[in-house]
Amino acid sequence: MTESRCADLRVEYQRAPRAIGTATPRFSWTVDHAQLAYELEVTDADGRSVWSTGSVGSAASSQISFAGEDLRSDADYRWRVRSIGVYGPTPWAESTFATALLSPAAWSARWVEPDQDDTLVERWSIVDWIRGTGPDTPPRTRLRPARLLRGTVTVGEGVVQARLHASARGVYTAWINGLRAGDEVLAPGFDSYLHRISTQTYDVALRAGENVLAFALADGWWAGRIGLTGSSAQFGTRTALIWQLHVTYADGRVEVIGSDGGMRSATGGWDYADPFVGERFDRRAEPEGWRMPGFDDARWSPVTPIDADRSVLVPFTGEPIRRVAELAPTSITETEEGIVVDFGQVIAGRVRLRLRGLSRGREITLEHTETLDAAGDWFQNIVGIDKDQTDVFVSAGGDDEWEPEFTFHGFRYARVSGLQASLDPSDIVAVVLSSDLEQTGTFTTSDPRLNRLHDNVVWSQRANLLSVPTDCPQRERAGWTGDAQVFAAAATNNALVAPFLSRWLDNLRADQLPDGRVPITSPRSPFDIAEAEHATGIGAIVSSAGWSDAIAFVPWTLYERYGDERVLADNYPAVLAWIDHQRSRARAELPPSLAGVPLSIERRAAQALLYNSGDHFGDWLTPSTIAGRPLHEAIGIAPALTSEYLAPMFQAQTLTLASRMAEVLGKGADAARLAAEAASVRAAFAAEYVDADGRLPVELQGPHAIALSFDMIPADRRAGTAGHLAALVRANGDRLDTGFLSVPYLLDALWDGGHRDLARRLLWQRESPSWLYAVDHSATTIWESWDAIGSDGSVRPVSLNHYAFGCVDDWLYRRVAGLQPTAPGWRRVRIEPDLDAGVESASAHVGTPAGRLAVDWRRSGDEVRVRVAVPSGVDAVLVLGDTTIALTPGATEHVVPVASPLLSVP
Repeated sequence: MTESRCADLRVEYQRAPRAIGTATPRFSWTVDHAQLAYELEVTDADGRSVWSTGSVGSAASSQISFAGEDLRSDADYRWRVRSIGVYGPTPWAESTFATALLSPAAWSARWVEPDQDDTLVERWSIVDWIRGTGPDTPPRTRLRPARLLRGTVTVGEGVVQARLHASARGVYTAWINGLRAGDEVLAPGFDSYLHRISTQTYDVALRAGENVLAFALADGWWAGRIGLTGSSAQFGTRTALIWQLHVTYADGRVEVIGSDGGMRSATGGWDYADPFVGERFDRRAEPEGWRMPGFDDARWSPVTPIDADRSVLVPFTGEPIRRVAELAPTSITETEEGIVVDFGQVIAGRVRLRLRGLSRGREITLEHTETLDAAGDWFQNIVGIDKDQTDVFVSAGGDDEWEPEFTFHGFRYARVSGLQASLDPSDIVAVVLSSDLEQTGTFTTSDPRLNRLHDNVVWSQRANLLSVPTDCPQRERAGWTGDAQVFAAAATNNALVAPFLSRWLDNLRADQLPDGRVPITSPRSPFDIAEAEHATGIGAIVSSAGWSDAIAFVPWTLYERYGDERVLADNYPAVLAWIDHQRSRARAELPPSLAGVPLSIERRAAQALLYNSGDHFGDWLTPSTIAGRPLHEAIGIAPALTSEYLAPMFQAQTLTLASRMAEVLGKGADAARLAAEAASVRAAFAAEYVDADGRLPVELQGPHAIALSFDMIPADRRAGTAGHLAALVRANGDRLDTGFLSVPYLLDALWDGGHRDLARRLLWQRESPSWLYAVDHSATTIWESWDAIGSDGSVRPVSLNHYAFGCVDDWLYRRVAGLQPTAPGWRRVRIEPDLDAGVESASAHVGTPAGRLAVDWRRSGDEVRVRVAVPSGVDAVLVLGDTTIALTPGATEHVVPVASPLLSVP
């Protein structure tokens, strides 16, 4: 018999983290037996106990909150745990963690600014140009160089540890004595910088005597071009740096050295470095040896210490942006305009080139695009000011290797021009960038199209979970709340997203307005605020139903999938503030449809409960509302048709989620009050908008699907609503016609409403709009528009990398494979595969807090063979038709007869 043990030890979701950002971390582990109790101990670097739980009678092994003496900043700790089962305790399992600088008070260093020109903001905005108040053509705005900064640090003998804590207004890379600090890129990442700027921690090596600390500092999200408009300096005009080096000696002494006026700065090889535009790097201008001791920087300019706010400094949480993969070319084609390289996959990232025998001053240009046109020619599918996605390298002569440092692009194809010879395939790779999230799930079936659909979702998730959850990695790169809301559940299956999304929620709460409104994007810049104040119509929307409700939906999803109660506690006050805003609007306003309509006292009282006024995006981009119309005319149709109905539906669901949060957090009175209010809103909605047959006033699939999913339909009319939804789908040729907010709910609404075969036909539909249309047209990611590439191969100027419609991936895991959580953190599970899904086999696994949960089912003749693997601590049942089997932990196999024929799929 194998000895029981504890495994997979984690602190704040990470294994042996070196810079946790909380003084009250949570500890997790997995067990391979039924745990009755546990013991957990934490000691500091000197072996002194800082917390010991003793024996705690509990089966819990996830997110056990620290309750010992205060943890210190920049300190190392060890912890160990053992689990106690019926046969006694397991051996101790041990791990480590370290803390970051836990509060702004731990920072003694000052911000420093290099000498720089901040006239980059003297420019026309693209918004001015669109409005006709700018120049006749899009202006080419001024770009500025990245700055080099260096300083010397002298240390004595006996250094046993050195940690560098750093951050920037801008993006930076750090080196110690010429060696790069860490492996992350684009630090410190994207934040709502006026409220919070993340700090990084690096273990570095110092030698006795003089050491050189060097930085390259570029505009990044702080001052570079970002967002829909591509406008620059949205947070600030001047970049700055802060760093603090903690040096520990063998005798226990700790020396703290911080950034000050002793550093010097200059320009170097980066003529410019911008997130959108790209980089121009001139190797000839890079000062040789500038990162090393002995370099003469006497002609460099001194940096200027500034009294900038340090209270915004917060430790980075989760995994940073890294190079997560490399792709070799699948084809290389020489054209008159340059060498076109196909990497076979749309990604977010950049290209690395190995260059051979170049003449001095030779200029190499790298252009990027997601697609070629119908004829196979170069096509720039993303248009707009300063979004060229072009990098330039100027050679110093001879052989070299180059990869841009401070930019990234959304692309599949790169066009290289300026080479003096043919391009060898081994000399070029696509470097994939993403927040380096642990990949925790897999899904595959016997059908290659479903597999490709799933792979497309994963690639879009990888490309858009890059510092913040973005809409696309090329045109906007904005943290749209609606995108995150509709995709969060699907994201949890594929990767460990809890720390990533929790960090984004920290930004979202920081951006929440004093009146409770939750913005439609986060991070939100002062530029965004000013633009909304001066805009009209859709451009003036600050908060919107379905988008702003992410403040409730995303935390609840994280609780459902990870059992994370802290994310509920952190966001609960913000949820209540948003609900207060909805209430105040409901009491004060009526929807445009009731303008001038006499209302009875009863009807007016009911209207006062409904948040059904104001401007919203509604069921954005509902296919039938934009078909055959110019986009600038069509985008307002779905909001006008659906906002009045969707806003109170999301209001009711947010009230319900808030009630559930309150129950989990032990706020019973709040839970009852919020549940009662949710019921009142649903009753008022049904009285106003649901007819006797369960129909809504608008003949669109989306509102009916959401109404069913959010329990907005009285029980005696639900069958009618489901039937009408099914009729709308059939009338559309068994194709979906759901907009942005309703796509996640359509298949489940049909399935639960008794129309399972229709849900299956929708999944397998090959005509646009459908998921498999894109697959059949060679998509490698999820498109922004269902018909981004026409049936004739024509390409629309839209993004080919939006993950939102990939929310169907959650359906693939839950329905096709059958993995369905029925309690928070997957502590209870129903495994119910759809044996009639149209595939002969399906296999999937997810990473749960208790460990790996997996299913593999295969039809053969008149029977199905199901293999399952259930981790200890999870109560699971397997449901196969009318048969329900209680599962035991571990791997088991089950064979049952199956009577239904395999679904015929197109």
